[in-house]
This record gives sequence, C-alpha cells and structure tokens, in this order.
Amino acid sequence: MPPVMQRAARIFAAPALKRAIPLVSTKHSFGASFSTEAQPFGEAAKEAAYNPEWNPTGIEGGVDTNKLPWIPLPQVPGMSFKPLRVSKETGMFSVIMQMKKGTVQPDTAYMGAADLMVLSGKMTYSKGPLGGTVDPGTWGYIPGGARVESIVAEEDCEYLMNFYGPAAFLEGGSVKSVFTGPDVAAAATKRGITLVPSTLGECLEHDAAKPALGNEPEPLAIYSDAKAAALCSGAQDIASDPSKLTSPHFVDTKALPWIDGGMPGLHLKIMRVSAETGVVSLIVRQNGQAVPHYHLGAADFLMLNGRIGYRAGPPEGYGPGMWFFEPAGARHEATQRVKDDEDLIYIANVYGPIQFDSGVGTPVAAVLSWMTYLQMAQAGGAGLVKSKFPGSEGTYVASVM
Repeated sequence: MPPVMQRAARIFAAPALKRAIPLVSTKHSFGASFSTEAQPFGEAAKEAAYNPEWNPTGIEGGVDTNKLPWIPLPQVPGMSFKPLRVSKETGMFSVIMQMKKGTVQPDTAYMGAADLMVLSGKMTYSKGPLGGTVDPGTWGYIPGGARVESIVAEEDCEYLMNFYGPAAFLEGGSVKSVFTGPDVAAAATKRGITLVPSTLGECLEHDAAKPALGNEPEPLAIYSDAKAAALCSGAQDIASDPSKLTSPHFVDTKALPWIDGGMPGLHLKIMRVSAETGVVSLIVRQNGQAVPHYHLGAADFLMLNGRIGYRAGPPEGYGPGMWFFEPAGARHEATQRVKDDEDLIYIANVYGPIQFDSGVGTPVAAVLSWMTYLQMAQAGGAGLVKSKFPGSEGTYVASVM
C-alpha cells in the first residue's frame, strides 16, 4: 500500500472518526431537475466562489438520470441524449447517449477528448484504433483531435459519455454539423431541465422556482432491466474473451480485478491515469465510510449499484442512475453505503487531488493524487487505457497553412 494511503488508513481508525455524520432529511430534491427549497442565507454567501467551512444545506448537485427524458440528437437520426452538466468555462459536457439498433453514427472528429462507459447494448467501431465491438462494462477514451470512423449500433445501446470539447460529424471528409456544450444547455433549457451546477458558487444559488418536468420518466435500460449487478461483477473469476475488442483504448471493466484502495471497505478498478492532466477514471466499490476530505479538484460519478448516504441527503440515500458532480473545493465529513447487505459501486472521473484530514481546521493527513492512483494500478497489475492514438489522425479544415 502506498505510504500516503497508509496514513489515510490510520486516520480511518481514529476514535474521532467513529462518530459518523448522521444522514438527515432535507428539503432539497434531486429528481429530474436540480431543485432546492431555499433556506435563509446572506447575499455574501450566495455570491461566494468558495466557502472554506462549506456548510451547505444540501449536496452539491446531482440528477436522477432515470427521470430525465431522451432528447433527440438532430445531427444523427436514431441518437438521443440525457443532459447532465455543461461547463460554461471549458465547454466540457456530460451526457448519457442512446443509439437505437441499426443507427450509424457518421465519421466523427473530436475537437476535445472524450471518455465513455457502455451501460447496455452493443455497438461496433468500424475500423481504426478503436476498431471492434463494445458491450456493457466497456470503458474507453478518445483523445482530442481523433477521427473516429462510423459506429453502428448492433442493439439498442446506452452509454455515459464525457465530452471535453465539441464533436464534429463529417460527410465526405467535411464537417456537416457539430455537437457542443451550448447545444446541450439549450436543449435542457427548452425542456425545463436544470443542469447540475459546476462550482460551489453556483451550488449556493438556491432556486425553488424551477418547473417540474412534464415528461414521463424514461429509466435507463440497465436499471429497468435489472442488469446493473452483472455490470458491476467482482470480476476476479471473469477471464477476458479473446474474441472481443483488444484495442488499447478500451477495457472490459468486468475483467479487471478489484484493487485494495488502502482504506477499510474500499476497492478500485482503475481504467486510466493521465500524467498530462492528472485525471483518473475508475470504478469504486465503497463498503466503508469515507474519512473527512476536500475535493481539491472536481469529480463526477454515476451510481451503478447500492445506495450512497450523502451529506444532507435523505435517509434512504441515492441509488442507481444518480449522477453527481463534485465541484472543486467541495468537502465531505462522511459518505457511506446505506445498506450493509449490498455493495456500493459507482464509476467516477476524478479531476484533481483529494485531501484527507480529521475535521475542519485539522492538519492535512494525506493527499491522494494521480501519482498515487498510478502506483496502486501498477501494484495491482491493472492494464491502463492509453491516452493517445499513434501518429496524427489528420486535420479537419478545408486547407492547412
């Protein structure tokens, strides 16, 4: 176990931490939209970009994806999406995508990187570095500037996708249309969907007047068909199928071993570690209580199995299909699974280090960064997904200077 995690493990056992923060009922609701019933706070607090004590009246932000509607993607008939978050600062956006069986996504140029996790169904990448068929549990990374040739949905397919920049759909080698963060934000606004906030300042801007969605809930297939448990299988006894995809840019997470996360009840499947950005993508099985910590960088995660007890959340916690975004600077005194008889599992992107302590104002006990995750992956024998394609994948402008 890396020394930094050994220190964190000692903190876990400290007597002061045995007093778990109780789960309490809250007036905040996280259904089809991020809505809150405001409690009194000063204007200065509302405008704050950072509150070092971080004493919120609810969780930072989350959305139950099962209650969101599917919004047709006009650029590609047969494709739809559920909007989750759009960054006004970087243009990054997070969505759950759907492709109906037989749909063909045209050649696509990625202006920024993207990562994806297949939740249900199958789709085939026709050729190139990603060539092959992917199915539930497959996680992949597409570097910025890559050109991905046509994708065919072999079955109705749903997948979580983070776009770090726009995607351009091509026809005859030229750009025909573009899919961007502002497109997602506009589509959400049109339908009365409030996107998950991106900063602590936005989280402090309470608004009780958001309209309720008029749509019928459209749950993800993985949850409506009760297939989540298979997606999250322990995997030590699951061998990789040699007939399946062997691209270095995809990994079948079902075949990855659980790695000891260095804290009681914590195990990880680490898919990618970026030495350039510090981003870490992983699946977490958290059956113990997390010690007090700050998110020095943001993080997002989708609940796959079990229910998570979250600060100021409801006593029953939040279950499968709930997607969260932790703004940079967010603090947690305690998070844990609600039911002892089921694994708490979620897939996450961690965009910066996590700092552990034993309470607000106490000394820093440990910092968990991409370097520690890399050590853990190497010690556990995890084969990490590659972050770059070999060579140039071409340019997408009419002429090159």
